[in-house]
Amino acid sequence: MASLSSDEVAAPKRSIRQILKSYFYWTYPRGCFHYDVMVSVILAFIFITPHLWNYGDKPLSITGLRHPIQVSTNGGRGMIVTMQASDVDVPAGASDALVKKVLREAIQPVTGDAVFVEHWETVTDAQGILEWKVWAHR
Repeated sequence: MASLSSDEVAAPKRSIRQILKSYFYWTYPRGCFHYDVMVSVILAFIFITPHLWNYGDKPLSITGLRHPIQVSTNGGRGMIVTMQASDVDVPAGASDALVKKVLREAIQPVTGDAVFVEHWETVTDAQGILEWKVWAHR
C-alpha cells in the first residue's frame, strides 16, 4: 500500500452547525473560500438592502409652497407666519380643526415639528393677493 502525504490526508467533515458557528465567530483566515463568502454577504447586504427597505433617510420634499413665506416675531410670544392662500389647500367650509391642521402642515417645513397654531386669519396684501396670517408658537 502506498502511504498518503500530508497534502493528501482528507480533513474531517464538519457539520453545518460548526461551519455556521465559525462564520459567526469569523474564524476563517483571509483569502480562503469561507472568508470570501462572508465578505460577499456583507457587501451584498450593504448595497442591496437600501433598495429593498425604507430606512427613512431620504430628505423630505417640500413641494406644497410655491411662494415665499414671511416669518416675523410676535413680541416674544411666538411667531407670525404669512403665506399666500394659493399655497394652502383649505377646503371651503372646513372646520376649525381641519384649517388648523392644514395650516400647521403648511408652515411645518419652516417652523419645525413642534409648533402650535394659536389662531389665523385671511388678509389681503398691497397687491390684492389673499394671504393666510398664522399666529404660532413652539
